[in-house]
Amino acid sequence: MTTRQIWTRLLSYVGRYRSILYWSAVCAILSVASSLAGPYYIGKAVDAMAGAGKVDFPAVFRILVILGVIYGTGSLFGWLLAYLMNRASYRTVDSLRQDLFAHIGKLPLSFHDNHPHGDSISRFINDMDMISDGLQQGFSSLLTGIVTIVGSIVLMLYISPLMTLIVLLSAPAAYYAARYVTTRSQKLFREQAKTLGELNGYVEEMVGGQKIVQAFHYEEQAMGQFQEKNNRLYEAGVKSQFLGSLANPTTRLVNNVTFSVIAMVGGVATIMNQITVGGLSSFLIYANLFAKPFNEITGVLTQLQSATASAQRIFTIMDMPPEKPEPADAVTVEPAQGTVEFKHVAFAYNPVRPLISDFSLTVEPGTRVAIVGQTGAGKTTLVNLLMRFYDVDRGEISLNGVNIKHMTRDSLRRSFGMVLQDTWLFGGTIRDNIAYGKPDATDAEVEAAARAANAHSFIRRLPDGYSTVISGTGDSLSQGQKQLLTIARVMLVDPPMLILDEATSSIDTRTELRIQEAFLRMIAGRTSFVIAHRLSTIREAHLILYMQNGDIVEAGSHDELLAQGGAYRRLYESQFAAG
Repeated sequence: MTTRQIWTRLLSYVGRYRSILYWSAVCAILSVASSLAGPYYIGKAVDAMAGAGKVDFPAVFRILVILGVIYGTGSLFGWLLAYLMNRASYRTVDSLRQDLFAHIGKLPLSFHDNHPHGDSISRFINDMDMISDGLQQGFSSLLTGIVTIVGSIVLMLYISPLMTLIVLLSAPAAYYAARYVTTRSQKLFREQAKTLGELNGYVEEMVGGQKIVQAFHYEEQAMGQFQEKNNRLYEAGVKSQFLGSLANPTTRLVNNVTFSVIAMVGGVATIMNQITVGGLSSFLIYANLFAKPFNEITGVLTQLQSATASAQRIFTIMDMPPEKPEPADAVTVEPAQGTVEFKHVAFAYNPVRPLISDFSLTVEPGTRVAIVGQTGAGKTTLVNLLMRFYDVDRGEISLNGVNIKHMTRDSLRRSFGMVLQDTWLFGGTIRDNIAYGKPDATDAEVEAAARAANAHSFIRRLPDGYSTVISGTGDSLSQGQKQLLTIARVMLVDPPMLILDEATSSIDTRTELRIQEAFLRMIAGRTSFVIAHRLSTIREAHLILYMQNGDIVEAGSHDELLAQGGAYRRLYESQFAAG
């Protein structure tokens, strides 16, 4: 994506606030008009002071009053311009942030599986701030700069066309000097934004896993990796900022040389009585005002380049294709259990390494299916396919005879309740976390779900009970307690079908027995899929599937599989025979 394409797209967001931009332009014109009127009266004041004993004090006093009004008015409209540009830039970023958040919610699960969370967060915070600063500074400089340049040229032509020509000849030199610098620094700003995202992602990982870092004495290695990324950010930042900052001094050098030439030519013209001393004074101020926008724009080029790099990172995410859209004839199904059928399903996360080649299975309503096997056998993948977090490459999955690809994702997922091995909580009260899937639940319903999940007893011991506020990481709770809350969350929703993916892996054996009793009550008569490594949790399953390399190698009840003496029996004996 080129710089022009990035800014064209960014300006489409700015264009949503045309009324603010309109009034900003009005304020810019009035503010600059005041600054342009000032030098004219300053020149008049200089001419009113011809020499010692030849000062027209009344005229000077009148001019001072006029200048006070002019500059006071200019300051007022300058303040209004800054206020309006703040509103425009922050509203633009607000819209952009909302669109980014909405789009990330539509991206397939593969994006979140393969993209560092810290880098995504960096795009919402750091990159958005860069864009806001760039818009605010850039548009203020642009609006005032255009009016200042045009007004200065008109007034300089009125005073001296010859000296105006000298000033105009310097403008291309300043422009090309700045362009030479910026074209070489843009790549460095992109590298800086990218490295900042990497560093944010790494810091998030290390801070979130500090217990593991310290438990494995990994502090030195973590510090070494942090320093490597931090040094890369330092080098990219120093180089980009240094090279970007050269634009302003370069244009100032050109302008100062021009100013010196004008001063010499004007001095000669004054001696030859072609221009008054006051007129020369006014012209020199106008020449300085003419150069000011070029100096300002080169001064904010660093922020503009950072904004460009940040906008590119944001638009890169927004250009990623979302989940495959629902077909036009997609049906909305009411949450209900039914026959679940996998028909010759094939799937691979990576096309060069197929995971599931030809998987078929029929699960009748009310069947309790347990899925076991070694890590990487494809157990969780089946759940991902059933919930349409990923779509099958070949074959189909149907619910009550309807291909799930022909259903809306929302209605399909409402038929299932999921309890995962990885607990997810958010900043809020215990009650809010349990009622996440049913926000309108009564306190009695929340408490009943917590009792059913055996979570009520520990919740009651918390400082504020169900009103206790926890952080998103739930650091004040044990892993088992967090797992109980996620189980209570599903029990409250009371879905027709269940998926339990290592749901009791973080719970002690005694609590596990109580949870199993709750699960048995909850899954009675319902279709359920249970993924487990602890075989003690699945003995009562109607059907146990032993998976290996994405295929079912054994299927049957607990007793039937033990009698076969195959892979399941070896797995069972590895867990219980030693005891």
